[in-house]
Amino acid sequence: MSIPAPDNDTDSRRAPGLHIGVTPALATQHRAVLAAATADNTRRAYRSAVNHFLTWGGVLPADEGAMIRYLLAYATVLNPRTLALRLTALSQWHVHQGFNDPASTLTVRKTLTGIARTHGRPKKKAKALPIEDLERIVTRLASACTLKSARDNALLQIGFFGGMRRSELVAIKVEHVGWVPEGIEIMLPRSKTDQVGEGIIRAIPFSDGPCCPATALRAWLNAGDIEAGPVFRPISKWGVVAGAALGEGSVNDILAACAVLAGLDYVPDLSSHSLRRGMATSAYRAGADFRDIKKQGGWRHDGTVQGYIEEANRFTANAAGSLLRTRIKVS
Repeated sequence: MSIPAPDNDTDSRRAPGLHIGVTPALATQHRAVLAAATADNTRRAYRSAVNHFLTWGGVLPADEGAMIRYLLAYATVLNPRTLALRLTALSQWHVHQGFNDPASTLTVRKTLTGIARTHGRPKKKAKALPIEDLERIVTRLASACTLKSARDNALLQIGFFGGMRRSELVAIKVEHVGWVPEGIEIMLPRSKTDQVGEGIIRAIPFSDGPCCPATALRAWLNAGDIEAGPVFRPISKWGVVAGAALGEGSVNDILAACAVLAGLDYVPDLSSHSLRRGMATSAYRAGADFRDIKKQGGWRHDGTVQGYIEEANRFTANAAGSLLRTRIKVS
């Protein structure tokens, strides 16, 4: 008989480690603290993975044979990275439920490695949005003069120049924005690299160029009559601004629609991450320091930022290009 997937990566019915006889209130408090130990996105991914295993016909708790059959069933269908995530979720389920973990045995892990080597495929990456194309979008939005264009203009500029993840972008509240003579300071109370909530400040200067995130943000707040609460909100077809924040998925949709409006020809390759990648690559081409790029985007690992720099440098720091330039014929 299948056991329903829990609401998170810990058992929603009991709090592991507490002695028998504790009060229900204490047990509830413990469950809440355990749930807070895992990021919401991770918990959702784990829940989806467990549900996928059950839908396939798996039974929990499972054994090593079931893990192998599950992997083989999707070896040619799912990306090996997706299978690895689902295996991790199933492993966590067993550990937190107090069962032996069949997903971490040597045979299961070697099976996953073999699938990756046999059926591995390149990871699809969002295309960086260069600042030149952001300026094209901003120009079109500015000429539209609508409530929605004001919001989208501010959203994309803040997301780009703030190097923000979509979860950070939609979580911004008016109270998080500080206006200073140099520009704006946005306090992110929590982010992917700050799960304990110490707070991170992203500073964005004023500009006289085609883009000015601070000016766009002020225009949107005034147009939407927003004085407190979420900065970026849904707008109904009747032009009514909602009180709640935009959903994370809306950032992708808004960027795609604005890219179409600006006539960009690579819309299917764009996602919310294109804003962060675009900031990093464009900033490097403009002469920004590695450390400053890493800080603005809140990246934890140097390797991630180095990858963006290499992307920006594909044709400038290029051995083939250097060689070809020496062979140019002088007429």
